[in-house]
Amino acid sequence: MTVIDGVLAAQALASGIMCGVIWFVQLVHYPLFDRVPEADTSAHALENQRRTGRVVIPPMLVEGLTAATVAVRPPAGIGLPPAIVGLALVLALWISTAAVQMPLHARLAQDGHAPGTVARLVRTNWIRTVLWTARACLATWMLHAAA
Repeated sequence: MTVIDGVLAAQALASGIMCGVIWFVQLVHYPLFDRVPEADTSAHALENQRRTGRVVIPPMLVEGLTAATVAVRPPAGIGLPPAIVGLALVLALWISTAAVQMPLHARLAQDGHAPGTVARLVRTNWIRTVLWTARACLATWMLHAAA
């Protein structure tokens, strides 16, 4: 196994993990925020942020590093355009997370059960769900195409 094979395998694994996590979050985790008693919403939101970071930060970092590596040195069989698309998807995911989802989580933590915040979180999270699904498919294709 070459170094780039390892990079592609790590990328596919990290993207696959995040794809699975985001589908769970979209269909189960975020909708259940509406079921948290109003008095507990702030504490729940803070604890959710603390615990979720432990799960998502490592694969997101691996995904970012591997996507950048592939974009800088695209392997034979993949080429530069798909590598750039892969990196662009990671950047779009990070921007959505920082600019949309994190502020909504902060609002839940600060204001508690603000009307519409959970619905907005679920609705806007479809952006990440679609992007991570595309990212996982692309990373899997890259792993196969470079073999």
